[in-house]
Amino acid sequence: MPSTVVHLALAGLLAAGLLGAAFDLRALAVVFVAAAIPDLDAFASLVIESGHRAVLHTLLLPLAVGAVCWYDTRYREDSWIRARWDDAGVRVAWVSILSLAIAGIGLDMFTNGVNVFYPVHDQFYQLDGEVLLSTHDGIVQTFVDLSQSTADGASSGGGSSGGEVAVGSTDDQFYSSGVDPWEGEEPANVERTFPIVRSGQQLLLVVTSAVVVGGRLIEQRIVGES
Repeated sequence: MPSTVVHLALAGLLAAGLLGAAFDLRALAVVFVAAAIPDLDAFASLVIESGHRAVLHTLLLPLAVGAVCWYDTRYREDSWIRARWDDAGVRVAWVSILSLAIAGIGLDMFTNGVNVFYPVHDQFYQLDGEVLLSTHDGIVQTFVDLSQSTADGASSGGGSSGGEVAVGSTDDQFYSSGVDPWEGEEPANVERTFPIVRSGQQLLLVVTSAVVVGGRLIEQRIVGES
């Protein structure tokens, strides 16, 4: 599963690409915090059974925050955000919500899964697969199984098997972490690992983000000094 470092790398790319003139160290920090918030539910798993990937990985969280931000900036006569941080603050708020949803939660949905609508609907969902163009079957995707089952249980349609989206609830699904690496009572010598990157693609994402974000910070400093 992606480490917090990988989540922050994606958040940095979102910040560099979407903050525009509002990009600076303080705004970047806010976007980073938003992306890191979901991983805090690793601590929730110490008191809530299988709380990791559920308590703060629910999409209801960014939806709720987005609704409040929408109301404040669109319908309130005096926007609380705009009154304190002007239009730049509004932009930072929306990019932070996107960072929470995409870098914080969405990235995990494509890696082992998250409890998308917890606690309203207790079910972990994972999107994993591929999209390809086949000379026999045309466009084939294996993220979601859209095939029709036949009477004997075989699926009809393309040659690739569909992806299983629902992967269990908090009653039968456990995600280990460095904070809570073992389901139930832990042995005395339990190993705790805190990953940084788990694949070459993740390393590439981290390095690319460092280059892009670093370049934006240097550019912003040069413009500020000129």
